[in-house]
Amino acid sequence: MIRLATFALAFLLAMPAAGAKRLRLGTWNLEWMMLPTTFDALAGRCIAPKRRAGGRERAIPCDLVPDGRWSPQDLARLRAFAAGADLDVVALQEIDGREVARRIFPEYVFCFTNRHHVQNVGLAIRRGIPHRCDRDYRALGLPDDDLRRGADLTLYPGTDRAIRLLAVHLKSSCNSDPLNEPRDACRQLQQQVPVLEDWIDRRARAGNAFAVIGDFNRRFDLERKQARDARGRTVALWPEINDGEPPGAELVNAGARHGATACGNGHGPRQPVDYFVLGRRLSRALVTDSYHVWNYPAGPRWPDHCLLTIELEPERLDEL
Repeated sequence: MIRLATFALAFLLAMPAAGAKRLRLGTWNLEWMMLPTTFDALAGRCIAPKRRAGGRERAIPCDLVPDGRWSPQDLARLRAFAAGADLDVVALQEIDGREVARRIFPEYVFCFTNRHHVQNVGLAIRRGIPHRCDRDYRALGLPDDDLRRGADLTLYPGTDRAIRLLAVHLKSSCNSDPLNEPRDACRQLQQQVPVLEDWIDRRARAGNAFAVIGDFNRRFDLERKQARDARGRTVALWPEINDGEPPGAELVNAGARHGATACGNGHGPRQPVDYFVLGRRLSRALVTDSYHVWNYPAGPRWPDHCLLTIELEPERLDEL
């Protein structure tokens, strides 16, 4: 009984404080992030840039050598930058896994996909926030497991404010073309769409507060308004997943009004392909105008994607 009471007290202390606590949620593509020692070991046996590494192959393309190497000093800069962003939960893409993630987020715990490949998807969670790492959403990698799986996480499990998050990094190189284009990249992304929609629809049917966050590798602003062509083939990602069926699957793109982003990483303003896609229930907990693009300090190399954040008020979910 004493142990149970102690657990309950610890759980309550970790919950957001009444009327005060917001949850800062981020997404960050870290651009082939791995330990320097891992990079060095793989550089000597790199593969041709146009050849994809298989699902269990640990390899890097030769055009990444040597400039793609993150040094210990780079990791220290990223760690200081991340600390300043004061993140509660952040979806991470293009990262090898927990070992290098701990170099950037030393006070966090992690939910990562379990691909053997050097590019994984994961979430870093501030220590003390109640959570459950759910199974990899492996189906998103398609039958050959050649693409990145989804990382599935539940915050505040077993409570009225439970939040289900799916971190994703969808297929690249088809960011604006119709998905029925006869190219492998578009074909693979087209195949991922119903898998992603199935996860969304199951959450909506269950009445979950949910979001899909991460790098969609897709320009929503350039997509066609119609999801499918005359033959019923999916041509656009956003209108296909945001079809309002079943009830609760009406989606909100939290940064839609922001437009182009720039963050001091050597790129001018450009439309993002990284999104916070919230289901109807969770969208009610979104803090108005909380979408934020974090500027990198002047200096050496930074990731080619910006760190993006929003804020949620989980207590609002208690009222729904």
